Amino acid sequence: MNEYYILLITKAFVKGKRKRSGFWTAMAKPSSFSKFSLSRLQFHRFLSSKSRPFDPPPPISSRRVVITGLGMVTPLGCGVEVTWKRLIEGKCGVRALNIDDLKMSGFDRETQLHCFDHLTSKIGAVVPCGVGEGEFNEQLWVNSKDHRSIARFISYALCASDEALKDARWFPSEQEQKERTGVSIGGGIGSISDIVDAAQLICEKRLRRLSPFFIPRILINMASGHVSMKYGFQIAVPVILVPLLFITSTTPRMRAEGPNHAAVTACATGAHSIGDATRMIQFGDADVMVAGGTESSIDALSIAGFCRTRALSTKYNSTPEEASRPFDCGRDGFVIGEGSGVMVLEELDHARQRGANIYAEIRGYGLSGDAYHITQPHTDGRGATMAMTSALKQSGLHPFQVDYINAHATSTPLGDAIEANAIKSLFSCHATSDALAFSSTKWLLRVLEGDASGESLFILAVVPIVCTSCEGATGHLLGAAGAVEAIFAVLAIHRGIVPPTLNLNNPDPMFDDSFMPLTTSKEMSVRAALSNSFGFGGTNASLLFTSAT
Repeated sequence: MNEYYILLITKAFVKGKRKRSGFWTAMAKPSSFSKFSLSRLQFHRFLSSKSRPFDPPPPISSRRVVITGLGMVTPLGCGVEVTWKRLIEGKCGVRALNIDDLKMSGFDRETQLHCFDHLTSKIGAVVPCGVGEGEFNEQLWVNSKDHRSIARFISYALCASDEALKDARWFPSEQEQKERTGVSIGGGIGSISDIVDAAQLICEKRLRRLSPFFIPRILINMASGHVSMKYGFQIAVPVILVPLLFITSTTPRMRAEGPNHAAVTACATGAHSIGDATRMIQFGDADVMVAGGTESSIDALSIAGFCRTRALSTKYNSTPEEASRPFDCGRDGFVIGEGSGVMVLEELDHARQRGANIYAEIRGYGLSGDAYHITQPHTDGRGATMAMTSALKQSGLHPFQVDYINAHATSTPLGDAIEANAIKSLFSCHATSDALAFSSTKWLLRVLEGDASGESLFILAVVPIVCTSCEGATGHLLGAAGAVEAIFAVLAIHRGIVPPTLNLNNPDPMFDDSFMPLTTSKEMSVRAALSNSFGFGGTNASLLFTSAT
């Protein structure tokens, strides 16, 4: 009680409405607390709350989460179908860059040429733009006068979300449905080109020309914000700060008024965004989440920065389609890419009740930290192993039940080797016994428990486990990579076909006939797939998906 009296006295002193004698009278007579706008009932409630601890919070029952919609913008094309078709066919989205790709329109031609000449990496995985099939329509998503507040990475997220929501057929009309729909779309870098243009204004002493939309264009969380606003989230905020978005579209408007979230964890962003959204549904914060990652970092400063860290491929400027080569001895760095991947996640019963098409279920989400180096993973791969182990534990599956691993492998000399070793470590009981067949040439001993007599059965089953990295085709999409590759893992389950690893001509010596990434697409039954994502700063995430049936 003494603490509460002190608060009352302090409040009265500040207001200067009571004399000192009046304070002691009030403390001596609790009934007189009404002088301080405190009723007798409130006083008794205060005493009772101090006399016993709070009741424990209500228990939270974990809910099952499924994927009901998919959307993609990638260097292979705009849209899920065109991207998947080209991926399975072994196409590559990497090309040579030109000066216009550097987004330096605010600089004179001499400066542009000087910058381009000094970039050691002149290749990239660029989203194809145009009005044709499989091309990203800039006039619809970027160049309209209503899009002054929208940077390219935001427009990619809007386009992918639009496709995913249409695919899921989710356009809620009831207020409760709108309040139970959220967005979780992250990005790794944001719009560096806008920052470069703003810095140029400072150098030219033209700061008064800075756009009022500069801050909204560079904030990572604005991708999630604009996805909500596009579908009708009308908020009472001045238009200069958060302008309303109107896009010519036949899509019904909806209010995404549930959780609005954005992860920023470098190249693990997409996976973390999907995993975090899954937990929001599991914990009851939402019934539906629009989740994924987006990135548009093909610009002069981003490329120069990654060149300085020696992270990018530099040996294949003349043969760009050969530059991204995961697990190959000739790999010398990743190829910078751009795009977006978005999923619609739903609580299982919610999806069933409305008759939604279910692609797969998210069974596990594991995350860890290396606590080792700003850019390099720990040499023993413990962070990656911990993330995969956590995802498996949460899913209730054993390593031998995983049919396909979509590796993060970005074509860096160190990262690819460490991830492969981590996979071998986790699946050591299979890999070292010629049972883990990344090329699906060996078979796995599966244990099936519970026969008619109640005893365990040990039978030899034809259950290949396959590993590939799709970054040979797409390049490295940074903050969008985890989401796009998670979609590839889901499609492998849903379509029954696994994509190849491109440019694997001379495999790293750690591989052999019993442990080899798949180099051609393969039709096979995939009931469980693991997708890895690792980022600078030692952040790791693994998502485990299973078939819906």
